[in-house]
Amino acid sequence: MIEPEAIAAVLLAAGRSQRFGARDKLVEPLGGVPVVLHAAQCIAELGAGVRFVVCAEESPLADELARLGFTMKVNAEPDLGLSHSLALGIEAAAATGAKAALVLLGDMPFVRVDHLRALLAGFDADRAPIVASARDGIAMPPAIFARTLFGTLRDSTGDRGGRALLRSARLVAAPAAELADIDRPADLR
Repeated sequence: MIEPEAIAAVLLAAGRSQRFGARDKLVEPLGGVPVVLHAAQCIAELGAGVRFVVCAEESPLADELARLGFTMKVNAEPDLGLSHSLALGIEAAAATGAKAALVLLGDMPFVRVDHLRALLAGFDADRAPIVASARDGIAMPPAIFARTLFGTLRDSTGDRGGRALLRSARLVAAPAAELADIDRPADLR
């Protein structure tokens, strides 16, 4: 178990939204709230000690994210893949002295704070240094990583991010609908 105040939350929001079309899916409204703000509000409700959001450029939602306690990190090279965004977020988390990093994706607006609390409850820096969400037994974000893994996460490349590390994660199941992401305009319905 780790307390929310001891972690850094890293919200990854620098994707290119290629399958969504010309619009930025993260600013599209879902229930009257931009997609990325659903995840940001969940993190704020959790009470993570420090909060970072990695964006491809200065976000039009910068003020709202700042009000929720987020510090923005700009990924000037989003074409380098998810791993580059993850590395930027983990680097920021490492500088804070956080004991672990909770990584969430900005296009997963249905994750509930109870699930994030379950991830933290399953975490143990020695016995369970990685705790990941599970949909149908498959490990996926959101996930929490012990500080001892920050170097490995910073060194990952491509679009896989910390996926290789998730193979050894303690899993916390969640309903498929809660772990759904927004990839196409139809997913907003």
